[in-house]
Amino acid sequence: MTEIATRPDVSGGQPDEAGVRSYDVVIVGAGLTGMYQLKLARELGRSVRVIEAGSGVGGTWYWNAYPGARLDSESHSYQYSFDEELLEEWRWKEMFAGQPELESYYNHVADKLDLRRDIDFDTRIESMVFDEETNCWTLNSTTGEVYRARFVIMATGILSDPNFPRIPGLDRFEGEWYHTSLWPKDEEIGFEGKRIAVIGTGATGVQVIPEVAKTAGHLTVFQRTANWAVPLRNRPLSDDDMATIRAGYQDMFPYLRQTFSGFLHSWDPVKSTEVAPEVRDARYEEAFNSPGFTKWIGLYNDLAYDAEANKIYCEFLAEKIRERVNDPEIAEKLIPNDHYFGTKRVPCETNYYETYNKDNVDLVLLKENPITEITEKGVLTEQGEIEVDTIIFATGFDAFTGALNKIDIRGIGGQTMRDKWKNGPHTYMGMQVAGFPNLFIEGGPHGKGGHGNGPRCSEPVVEWVTKVVDDFFTKGWQRIDADPEAEAVWTKQVADTAAGTLQATAKSIFFGDNIPGKPRVYVAYIGSLPEFVQTLENARDENYRGFLVH
Repeated sequence: MTEIATRPDVSGGQPDEAGVRSYDVVIVGAGLTGMYQLKLARELGRSVRVIEAGSGVGGTWYWNAYPGARLDSESHSYQYSFDEELLEEWRWKEMFAGQPELESYYNHVADKLDLRRDIDFDTRIESMVFDEETNCWTLNSTTGEVYRARFVIMATGILSDPNFPRIPGLDRFEGEWYHTSLWPKDEEIGFEGKRIAVIGTGATGVQVIPEVAKTAGHLTVFQRTANWAVPLRNRPLSDDDMATIRAGYQDMFPYLRQTFSGFLHSWDPVKSTEVAPEVRDARYEEAFNSPGFTKWIGLYNDLAYDAEANKIYCEFLAEKIRERVNDPEIAEKLIPNDHYFGTKRVPCETNYYETYNKDNVDLVLLKENPITEITEKGVLTEQGEIEVDTIIFATGFDAFTGALNKIDIRGIGGQTMRDKWKNGPHTYMGMQVAGFPNLFIEGGPHGKGGHGNGPRCSEPVVEWVTKVVDDFFTKGWQRIDADPEAEAVWTKQVADTAAGTLQATAKSIFFGDNIPGKPRVYVAYIGSLPEFVQTLENARDENYRGFLVH
């Protein structure tokens, strides 16, 4: 990033007579984005505090500690790029790191940078109010702590508000139940010999189901919608592997900033329809037997927009599922028939389909046999009760907007963000919401993070916001707010770009379809990472075009 001169430390955080602690900058969330933002805010010499609901750092890799939780981006592509010493000293154990290794990595970063001294853990923000006279935000927490800040940065994440299905009766269930994104941190959860129900077969379910099936006495999987999934093909990294990886860091990180979504893989500009069928099929076979996203982003680019090309690849993958699942009827139930490949998030799996060959695993299709309620003994469906000892909800998140809407955020004139977003989010460049000055969002709706490698999409945004913070304080601004007209143009542009794409034909988190009652509005950003970052830079270079600064 562009170097910013380090300024003298500015004191802050001492409570006033009312017990309010004041800072230049408050950051909400201590995941990978909030941690980096804390580092850079410190380097500006600003008084800064991070508020974190969990007891530790790492965000999604702190909370999602369920069995099987794992990256589907290559480990070395997912780490911070800003510290050469950190890059040299950290050794990845696997090509695709699991949750324990990732949580250890973020703890190591927090230790190395001494981040914890500026983080309030086990503290959740429940309301935020903008004071139009002082141009400050007052943040109220569930612990009773009250914070005041000139500048607030929301780093609450895209996938951080768990979605619980609206099934009555859970309160009377006599067994144990868990949500994958709220997995207990202080106890060992065993499945040996138990009757387990897993509800959900999305990206999380695909990971947790094979792990549970290894030891469960019996596993019943409840599937609402079959999803396309491809083999991860993980492996340990040797010392030679790491030596090669480290030698490539200098070239890798600039390259990743120029790829479409920050991954090691880029779309092939060649269309699948421009090559001979035997060449195309050989390419698909090679990709299928390779690790990670080579089976998607590394293929022909027309798979993303040409329905006929996509259908051919879908049939290729369907045949792979049929080859891996012994029972033909079960195989057909696991093959999606309602969406194109890639129009929902494509999870990478390890032995997911083979799990259904086990004698102790059953599959229930919710479209054929819906759940009516949870009973004392298990799950009641229209066709009868299935008794279980443990229920695992792998039902995902209220993505993009959920974490922000859980907080009562009130801007100019007392307007709430919930009301403004009742028909879908409105933002300017995914960074600000008009009427909520001095409040920036990192990784929320209309930002690039929902369609890309997390750290690679996060780092340039954090660096850009840091420049904004620097300008705000050094130039003596009182407010920076999104221009309502610019916000309207950007929001329409985001929606119009997604409309008519293959992605728009599928029900997915990108349109809020997994949350009953949520308006069907596109909430991500479908363009490339370089395009998104350049748009941010251009706005700042053009005297903050689209922002109201005074």
